[in-house]
Amino acid sequence: MTTSTRGAKTPAVLVLEDGRIFRGRAYGAVGATFGEAVFSTGMTGYQETLTDPSYHRQVVVMTAPHVGNTGVNDEDMESKRIWVSGYVVRDPARVPSSWRSRRSLDEELAAQGVVGISGIDTRALTRHLRERGAMRVGIFSGNALPDEGTMLAEVRQAPEMAGADLSAEVATTEPYVVPAIGEKKFTVAAVDLGIKGMTPHRMAERGIEVHVLPATATVEDVYAVNPDGVFFSNGPGDPSTADHPVSVMQGVLERGTPLFGICFGNQILGRALGFGTFKLKYGHRGINQPVQDRTTGKVEVTAHNHGFAVDAPLDKVSDTPYGRAEVSHVCLNDNVVEGLQLLDKPAFSVQYHPEAAAGPHDAAYLFDRFVSLMEGQRA
Repeated sequence: MTTSTRGAKTPAVLVLEDGRIFRGRAYGAVGATFGEAVFSTGMTGYQETLTDPSYHRQVVVMTAPHVGNTGVNDEDMESKRIWVSGYVVRDPARVPSSWRSRRSLDEELAAQGVVGISGIDTRALTRHLRERGAMRVGIFSGNALPDEGTMLAEVRQAPEMAGADLSAEVATTEPYVVPAIGEKKFTVAAVDLGIKGMTPHRMAERGIEVHVLPATATVEDVYAVNPDGVFFSNGPGDPSTADHPVSVMQGVLERGTPLFGICFGNQILGRALGFGTFKLKYGHRGINQPVQDRTTGKVEVTAHNHGFAVDAPLDKVSDTPYGRAEVSHVCLNDNVVEGLQLLDKPAFSVQYHPEAAAGPHDAAYLFDRFVSLMEGQRA
């Protein structure tokens, strides 16, 4: 049960599973929440972050100190609701300032029952997570809080992200169509594992009619729309649990249909090709991550949200059941695999978010690369 905290000085406590505690003030709704503590390095784009389904069951710590300055509008949502389990900010805006704002961030969090905390040292918390790794966390707010031992025990009983199968919890339950903008040139079947609204929009801008399908869609469901290409979206959870999407992708690879995956879709392609996946210490989240496209040598600043990665060799071509594969993109901060491509079939993926909402548009060319694959297949 949660209630609004707007205008109140309600106390709040953040408790990490290793016992570290931060005390602040309630922000958003009052109550208790649990999840995996992660940090996002974006200076802006908090509304898109909050509504990104990939953040399901995560408590997001904002490294930017001032959050909420532009309020909340009705245009920048990436889905129909906020997905984060909790929200952590240092210095929330007291009054939003934007002609597009319809309400404050505090009001929106409270209205959707999202428990948050403000007024804590988010820099110290971020450094702690970088050194110790992402971990379970609880936020407790109210005027009569449990003792520290009780709160810590509740945090340690919360489920971990490793082994979590979450895509079906955030994906659409019914297929829907995003029509092409202007002349229709292609049809794409998009498997929704936690898709952001801007992604089919970016394809629609290129004349693609996008049929968004549930995470439970079968190979038969995919080909029932007569697709020119197949897309696998971003999404939450541990890719090692995603056996059904892997099986569907393998069916697409066997047929040789042009294929594009992002984020979770990149991990699914990795598994479909026979590579493993692993959990990163604290992941990549934000809109300022440097990645090199090894096929061109160019460096792009990109939008990320992932805590898992593909375990594939960086410097050699690998033989897979579907032909040769190689790492196409790599993170310049830590050499994590950020993209894969097949050399003998029209399939590729990236670990980051080329739709870039919010974020830089350096990677928009990837949608054009997908169009080129479909044009080549048609020719």
